[in-house]
Amino acid sequence: MNWNQVEGNWKQFKGKVKETWGGLTDDELDKIAGKRDMLVGHIQAKYGIAQEEAEKQVIEWEKTNEVSDWKEAHNN
Repeated sequence: MNWNQVEGNWKQFKGKVKETWGGLTDDELDKIAGKRDMLVGHIQAKYGIAQEEAEKQVIEWEKTNEVSDWKEAHNN
């Protein structure tokens, strides 16, 4: 699965995102709308962490949820 599929199925993925980052509100999740860069940015802002740390967390989430690496998916 890649991020295009995550975007297309965002309603299903919102629950999985909320399980990992429970501090994100439903409004924030609606604004993110499955966009990976926005997810990283919201995690960074909400939890007061560096972009690199937010990126690492999203990569771990991708592995857990079998989402292809974003860069790999967009370079094909």
